[in-house]
Amino acid sequence: MKNKWLQWASQLQSIAQAGLTFSRDRYDLDRYEQIRNLSIEILHEYTDMDQGKIRDLFAGETGYQTPKVDIRAAVFKEGKILLVKEKVDGKWSLPGGWADVNSSVTESVERECLEEAGARVKPTRIIAIHLANKHNNQNFLYTIYKIIVECELIENNFKENTETLDAGFFEANDLPELSVNRNTPGQINLCFEAKNHKVFETIFD
Repeated sequence: MKNKWLQWASQLQSIAQAGLTFSRDRYDLDRYEQIRNLSIEILHEYTDMDQGKIRDLFAGETGYQTPKVDIRAAVFKEGKILLVKEKVDGKWSLPGGWADVNSSVTESVERECLEEAGARVKPTRIIAIHLANKHNNQNFLYTIYKIIVECELIENNFKENTETLDAGFFEANDLPELSVNRNTPGQINLCFEAKNHKVFETIFD
């Protein structure tokens, strides 16, 4: 964890969320609400986020807090990796995004590749399961697991869509500017390493 204050604020939020969900005592509910407010104050103090926005993010979460899942696809063609240009920042990333409810990892990967890159793929193995705050450059408010899945390319035909501006294949030593919150150079290099080794053990941390 890069910043202890973020770890503490997230932990306080998790405790408060669980307490507000499962407690029936009105005094305990009041205390858990105070803990949630404290977590919001900490995040507001150390970030540029408005308290109202932070509260909206947390207030929308109910039940026992669990990690969010971001699934990314590593698709290769002639030794090059498929990347998409994100509309949100104009930088490049592996096709992917949040896993949908009632969708398997395979279904999520296939959908994201088709929607963002116009690529039909067949998922073959999991390269890595990363805790985002250990590997990516942003301090995320929530715990995020990034699952990177190697995929076999069936066909690709990029089409205009709401999320990406372009798609292309890149060599390991000639990568475009990456959207590092989504994937880092280290994560891209890990994909190439897995591709170059038929026997590769999944990295999880």
